[in-house]
Amino acid sequence: MTVLVHTKAELEAAAAASGRPRAVVMTMGALHEGHATLIRTARQQAGAEGTVVVTVFVNPLQFDQRDDLDRYPRTLEADLVLAADSGADVVFAPSLDEVYPGGEPQVRLSAGPMGTGYEGASRPGHFDGMLTVVAKLLHLTSPDLAFFGEKDGQQLALIRRMVADLNFPVEIVGVPTVREPDGLALSSRNRFLSAAERERALTLSRALFAARDAREAGGDPSAVRKAASTVLEEAGSTIALDYLGLIDPADFTEIDRDDFTGEAVLAVAAKVGATRLIDNVRLRF
Repeated sequence: MTVLVHTKAELEAAAAASGRPRAVVMTMGALHEGHATLIRTARQQAGAEGTVVVTVFVNPLQFDQRDDLDRYPRTLEADLVLAADSGADVVFAPSLDEVYPGGEPQVRLSAGPMGTGYEGASRPGHFDGMLTVVAKLLHLTSPDLAFFGEKDGQQLALIRRMVADLNFPVEIVGVPTVREPDGLALSSRNRFLSAAERERALTLSRALFAARDAREAGGDPSAVRKAASTVLEEAGSTIALDYLGLIDPADFTEIDRDDFTGEAVLAVAAKVGATRLIDNVRLRF
């Protein structure tokens, strides 16, 4: 049976009765199949004797516009059902005052140079707020394993760097992006797309898949970028492209040479109508 808790004291009581290893999946709610995959993966790796904790908290520090925060969907009742069906033992859904009892925190983590480009350039302060709440939730839940989706590539890279730089005693596990049958990456924001906008949104995944095909055919970084750019250019003004970047995930900087070897992330962000979407694929050179 999945237990719903709202306070630190309730969480500590539930955690005290739980087994190890403890796995955590952090969410802002509005759960979908992508989150379910994270929870199922956590359940599998924690094992029958372990504990899976799902956090549901819409973190205001991650939003640079109040309207975006206000319209973020809150669906706790449905979230609890999905979490339970996917194998969660505890759902921690704290209030704003529970997470930030003194109001907005005066001391926050900084994403540093890794947080200034790409998503950081489009959403100033977003990653500082994200790392601050992730650090707090890691302390509150005390997990052995923490699971995050690869769709948020820069977020995942920053969390891994934070854990390494600040010696958090937790293993960060990246879980591959879950997609609709037509390739669209699952996102809580997809519900804001009209039917026509959803069709236009497929441009992002098509561009990434074209780049992946180019890489599998032996293409270098320039060929990969060109393949993706061609698809995006063909879409014209039907989407508003924010960025397309071929990135080294170790420090989230642009790969600027064609003799690069190792893992890379090809990331894209665009607005479709009023909805901003991100996606990426992982490549190896």
